[in-house]
Amino acid sequence: MAGSANVLTDDSLLSLVDQKLNSLGQFLALISGLAVFSLMILAVLSVGGRNFFNHPLPGYIDWIEQAMPLIAFMGVSYTQRNGGHIRMDMLVGKLQGRVLYTVELITTLAILCFMVLIVWGSWAHFERSFDFGSPLWSRDSTMDIGLPLWPAKLLAPVAFSVLCLQLVVQIWGYITALISGTDEPIAVPLIEDVATQAAHEAEHLSGHDN
Repeated sequence: MAGSANVLTDDSLLSLVDQKLNSLGQFLALISGLAVFSLMILAVLSVGGRNFFNHPLPGYIDWIEQAMPLIAFMGVSYTQRNGGHIRMDMLVGKLQGRVLYTVELITTLAILCFMVLIVWGSWAHFERSFDFGSPLWSRDSTMDIGLPLWPAKLLAPVAFSVLCLQLVVQIWGYITALISGTDEPIAVPLIEDVATQAAHEAEHLSGHDN
């Protein structure tokens, strides 16, 4: 399941890199949120045009097709950094210390290997679409208003490359924690139980009340 996580920071190089990468992840997640908001506006315009003027927004489906990679991929590194992806905590949640860090290191390495393959494949998919000698630099386009597809196809390798960097930072963090044996590892998501999540939410709300 997906849980809430806490990422600790300090003055180390690892933490500095993690925080810089997190800023990039937050920016990409913001772009993803703006894409969702933009599709809401387009939906209102399209439905309003159909109902009031009998003329829906031209290329509405094309714009949805272009925006879907923004929505699906751009927030993936931010979610990984904060431990928000779906995961099975029944076993891992019972582990502690170096055993936990070893398991997390192995699974993160496996994810990184898989994502490197995804970046390679998605980049090849982009290259098949992009061509400097073609109109709008594109070998293919949407069916309605002819939007070039290569910008949408480029988003996948870009977003997944940022995710790979985030995974490398987390691997660095788990190796550091494994060597030191610390109970407070830096730059990795520390999954919180329900009671801790509730306590933090109560603390957050009480802070707003003051």
